[in-house]
Amino acid sequence: MQPGERVLDLGSGLGQLTRSMAIASGSKGRTVGVDASPEQVDEAKRLAKAAKEEGWVEFRVGDAVHPPLREEEWGTFDVAHVRFLLEHVPDPVAVVRTMLRAVRPGGRIILEDEDHDILRLWPELPRVEALWRAYIQTYVRLGNDPHVGKKLVELLHQAGAEPARNNWIFFGGCSGTPHFPGLVENMSRVLDGARAEILATELLDGRALDGAVEALRAWSKRPDAGIWYGMGVAEGVRSQRGTRDG
Repeated sequence: MQPGERVLDLGSGLGQLTRSMAIASGSKGRTVGVDASPEQVDEAKRLAKAAKEEGWVEFRVGDAVHPPLREEEWGTFDVAHVRFLLEHVPDPVAVVRTMLRAVRPGGRIILEDEDHDILRLWPELPRVEALWRAYIQTYVRLGNDPHVGKKLVELLHQAGAEPARNNWIFFGGCSGTPHFPGLVENMSRVLDGARAEILATELLDGRALDGAVEALRAWSKRPDAGIWYGMGVAEGVRSQRGTRDG
């Protein structure tokens, strides 16, 4: 973000990243975070107030495809941003089209999301790999795309933006680094939290799921353990000529 920029963050969640972008844009900027969960928005507001940053950002409840923007706000943002949202919607290109409408001509659209197929563990854990494949299928069963992180440039093109950047952020780690235990614990909690959805795939039963999570936590104590994972990042620009419909 640049000082003075107007920022729209869709799927803002608890708002930590939204607030960081707001601070980067400064007192002359303006940042709006939108999330579909009233509970998340309320907590984002509480956290912003506790950090004495509520003056930097405005949080609103709304849908990513039809965000609660006033008529005069459309086409005025310098940046529209989304992170960890496109994998959870059945029509991600519709979200990107909305982002394109929200920014001014020349404005930037920034997409950040995952391709869950990237995950690699070494030494390998077949039980965890089987559990991860079942976890991926929970997205498919809902009509969502667990591999959208590698398709971000395509989404920008389909929405009518001009792709300008393609990169990724590495989220892995290895035994011996300070953040590694937390990295593995976060992965374990994600899998635990999706228990009902994973079991609904019928790819494994509860005993196999619990055994895999236990094996993952035990594996994390190995001195030679390593995880490779990442998130795709792509950026596009709204053409000075405007948007296209298809």
